Amino acid sequence: MTDFGGPAAPHILVVEARYYDEIADQLLSGATGAIRAAGASFDLITVPGALEVPAAVVIALDAAVARGRPYDGVVTLGCVVRGETTHYEIVSGESARALMEIAVARGLPLGNGILTVENDEQARVRASIAEMNKGGGAAEAALHMVALKRRLYGVGE
Repeated sequence: MTDFGGPAAPHILVVEARYYDEIADQLLSGATGAIRAAGASFDLITVPGALEVPAAVVIALDAAVARGRPYDGVVTLGCVVRGETTHYEIVSGESARALMEIAVARGLPLGNGILTVENDEQARVRASIAEMNKGGGAAEAALHMVALKRRLYGVGE
């Protein structure tokens, strides 16, 4: 993992959906652990569910620019568990699509840690820091992309 540390340390936006509290706690713990380990800082925004995440990202990005402290990258966290209706396909597909559109349109380093799973056990395993640690993986992906963007733009050289 990239270790940024120092005055050029990235400032990351973390947006978490709290629909499943136990899963959200694990995802957040993994993500914030990875961010801190890299020497970066973060702000946390909480929203009710995965469909609210993309709008919260855009609102927070624009507000940060207006305040004069833009974010270097974004980590999104949440969980969508398949149920008995087609709601799963809508929530998982549309949240992922919107996040990808935001990342590409804005050249935004983004780590998508919104789990899309078949059942609670899959969610638990993927969120657990001791197992798959997908929150940490999303943060590491965002930080990797921050480092790539900085390298390609010649920032910090």
